[in-house]
Amino acid sequence: MSERLQPGDVAPAFTLPDADGTEVSLADHKGRKVIVYFYPAALTPGCTKQACDFTDNLELLAGAGYDVIGISPDKPEKLAKFRDKESLKVTLLADPDKQVLESYGAFGEKKLYGKTVVGVIRSTIVVDEEGKVERALYNVKATGHVAKIIKDLGI
Repeated sequence: MSERLQPGDVAPAFTLPDADGTEVSLADHKGRKVIVYFYPAALTPGCTKQACDFTDNLELLAGAGYDVIGISPDKPEKLAKFRDKESLKVTLLADPDKQVLESYGAFGEKKLYGKTVVGVIRSTIVVDEEGKVERALYNVKATGHVAKIIKDLGI
């Protein structure tokens, strides 16, 4: 089982391919705050709602100094389809071997329709300019989550 991150922890470094296969690293965002969110699967209703909410609020978040990165176990080709179909503006990264998901505590046992299953735990980690975890939110809801983050961050 992967350990959940706590505020003050150093955010695990990562380099993953985006929807176009271009490598993106957390280090590329040093000096800016980053909202890293983990979602189970592109092109599914809840994940689409969440990605669209982040896209709709991207300008507001960027204006407050936040970059947004979405990570799922999908392959880059599926992420490209997702981005194009939904006109997404957030950076989507592919983690098919789930190493980054595990290092962030976003993969493991969860309840799904009353059953315990192993999979992606919908999570959002806010990383500060220094690369430290500012907030670590696990088992978040797809709907209404972005509005809650904006409120909690005082944006």
